[in-house]
Amino acid sequence: MLGLDVFILFFQTSQISISPSEALLLYGEPSFLQQLIKLSLKIFGQNDFGLRFVMILLHLSSALLLYKISVKYLKLQRNRLWLVAVFILLPGVISAALVVSHAGVIIFGLFLYIYLSQKFTDRNLSILLLLYAFLDAGFLYLFLGLSVYYFFQKDKILFFYNLFLVGLSIYIYGLNVSGVPSGHFLDTIGVYSAIFTPIIFIYIFYVLYRGYLNEETDKIWYIASTALLLSLLLSFRQRVEIELFAPYLILALPLAAKTFAHSYRVRLKNFRKRYRAIFILAFLFLIFNTLVVLFNKELYLVLDNPRKHFAYKMHVAKELANKLKAMNIFCVTTNPDMQLRLKFYSIDKCDKNILSEINLDSNKKSNVTISYKNKVLYKASVTKLNNK
Repeated sequence: MLGLDVFILFFQTSQISISPSEALLLYGEPSFLQQLIKLSLKIFGQNDFGLRFVMILLHLSSALLLYKISVKYLKLQRNRLWLVAVFILLPGVISAALVVSHAGVIIFGLFLYIYLSQKFTDRNLSILLLLYAFLDAGFLYLFLGLSVYYFFQKDKILFFYNLFLVGLSIYIYGLNVSGVPSGHFLDTIGVYSAIFTPIIFIYIFYVLYRGYLNEETDKIWYIASTALLLSLLLSFRQRVEIELFAPYLILALPLAAKTFAHSYRVRLKNFRKRYRAIFILAFLFLIFNTLVVLFNKELYLVLDNPRKHFAYKMHVAKELANKLKAMNIFCVTTNPDMQLRLKFYSIDKCDKNILSEINLDSNKKSNVTISYKNKVLYKASVTKLNNK
């Protein structure tokens, strides 16, 4: 199963280009993830495989950790395998495995922490949590969740320690609660539904709410519930960085699987049909989403405006760089986003050539065109300047 997963991810790596956000992460302010990617590029060379190798490795490691963690929640091996299958098919997880972003690091970090907490005492993991505080801003919500957990556990030392980590994380990375209050609650719900598919998101929400009503709460419940509640509260006043919150709901998958397996098992065979139907429907949604990701370029054929494609920002740049090299052009000046993307493919910045994107509806002559199956995605003109 993981072998097929890797095959799909490697295939997709050859089909996409570096996106503006990935280029900004790679060439922008220093971060732990940036150093990992640069190390990978140093080992594998300046190519798309080197760019995404770290994310794929973190994804596979997360899947293995999830399987190990789920032993506590699911007695049957086949149920644990189904859980891993659901995990690797989640749209948000596929995105985190392919796109260079902090989400993949946070997912792995959360699973690693929960796995180690099953092996060691909480106080023995204090150093790991301190390390997390310096690695990524997204672990702030882990410290918040643990603070709430230890407050109800009446462990004063670990409660104040995690509050200290919250303050340390805010001190290092800051906390964005500025701007004019604006409602994004429905947008946030919509993004969560896209990341998990509507059925799975609703079920995770139900499991967390049911855990509260039945007082069936553990460390995972506190971490996931705190992050979800905070993201929904913040969405009433500002746009929320879902990539920092969604991993915490992914962490709740073992709880959801345990609840579903228990609800299914305690019912007689005649009353299990509804649960089978829900699972089959959810799984079909996941497979459909995977196929859309795998064959996403086919969507250009049915879109009037290529920019409406969900992955447009991850296309064009590599093909554009190859076109420019074929024209013996190895440096250009263009808009900042494309400039950074082309830099990754060894097209430097210079004043000799001006690359200007042309509106697809324009009749203006272009000398660079990127197409897919005769569908034009990008047009531009290159103007050579005489600086003598």
